[in-house]
Amino acid sequence: MKSIKSFLAVALFFIISAANAQSMAEKWPTIKAFHGVMSQTFHPAEEGNFEPIKKRSQEMVEKAAALSTAGIPAEYNTKAILASIEKLQINTKELQKMVDDKSNDQELFKKLNLTHDIFHEIMGLCSAEKH
Repeated sequence: MKSIKSFLAVALFFIISAANAQSMAEKWPTIKAFHGVMSQTFHPAEEGNFEPIKKRSQEMVEKAAALSTAGIPAEYNTKAILASIEKLQINTKELQKMVDDKSNDQELFKKLNLTHDIFHEIMGLCSAEKH
């Protein structure tokens, strides 16, 4: 059931963002950079491999921080998106602390999954801003 839910979430992401992903990535390269780290850590964790998130959690914190400091394109610089970025930054820091504290994989996945959902929230808000 989880893999079906994950597949549907990924499919929805690509459907929602397909039309504007190229232009969004061109306008806001830091969102693309964050997505790279997220996809390279989340998908292995879905399969039970937590080494990528354990090794790259600090990088994820840094990429989340860059989202608000690297110049958000005007059309995405809204209160809702800024609030979601703030949630993302908080969650990535909490995830990093859990990695440092050597939390168990199940707890790490819960936090990573929540962080993933917040990222998709931002992507959805960006799509809404385009329409």
